[in-house]
Amino acid sequence: MAITAAQVKELREITGAGMMDCKKALGETDGDLEKAIEYLRENGKAAAQKKAGRIAAEGIVMLKVADDEKKAVAVEVNSETDFVAKNEKFRTYVAQVCEQALETEASDIDAFLAEPWKFEEGKTVKDALDSEIAIIGENMHIRRFAQAAEENGFIAAYTHMDGKIGVLVDVETDVINDAVKEMAKNIAMQAAAMRPTYCHSSEIPGDFIEKETEILRATIMNDPVESKKPEKVIEGMVKGRINKELKEIVLMDQVYVRAEDGKQTVQKYIDEVAKANNAKVNVKSFVRFETGEGLEKKNEDFAAEVAAQAAR
Repeated sequence: MAITAAQVKELREITGAGMMDCKKALGETDGDLEKAIEYLRENGKAAAQKKAGRIAAEGIVMLKVADDEKKAVAVEVNSETDFVAKNEKFRTYVAQVCEQALETEASDIDAFLAEPWKFEEGKTVKDALDSEIAIIGENMHIRRFAQAAEENGFIAAYTHMDGKIGVLVDVETDVINDAVKEMAKNIAMQAAAMRPTYCHSSEIPGDFIEKETEILRATIMNDPVESKKPEKVIEGMVKGRINKELKEIVLMDQVYVRAEDGKQTVQKYIDEVAKANNAKVNVKSFVRFETGEGLEKKNEDFAAEVAAQAAR
């Protein structure tokens, strides 16, 4: 089948592989994007595929926690430039979006945009967004939101790099004191820094390990040196790499970044704090938003942003 330039561009943006490699991968897989990604990974052309998405748009992630800390929300609102993202008017607007999102019953962005805007009668959330676009003079969009709630404990929140990353952590516990709250903040900081995909290993999809095993084995068999090793050694290599990958993507299994011995896992750190405070502590889940994750970024420098603003 004929491979289009748009298909090549999409695969290249996802994997970071070269244009000709992407074109070949699509040709070998009859244009199937997922199979083309696997083809590139197996042939060592897409080591960057783990990145999930390049940081590619400006804006801000903002968090709002209810006064009783039982509920919280994370919101990402994007702008064209970092110049606007740092603007106080933009941030005031995003704070209103957060307040709206904390109480919304909408299950997706479309429903959220259609509901009445609580700060001005007669307007929807979409109407208010359009008004802000007209005033600020840049294209903006409310990209996503996620609520967290915990009746038997609290929600911890951490914002990094002035709104580039926001994390919420759901902590179920029978003891709420300064030590447990500090632990929860440290876990949120861990998630911000180490970018886990799952909170617990039990959340990993059933076919994930099977698929990763196939890819890792294919990668080894495509290596002229490693492929000559005995089958038992290859099996050990695959298993070792799978275990290493799982420890990187599961929050509870990651090495705690502040561990003095460099070996203590996040779960062991939690257990240690719980024991010291005679508490039952269960970190149930987390939300991690990073501004512009997976979006294409305009390549502008600060001077160009200022010039663009002055020209409006």
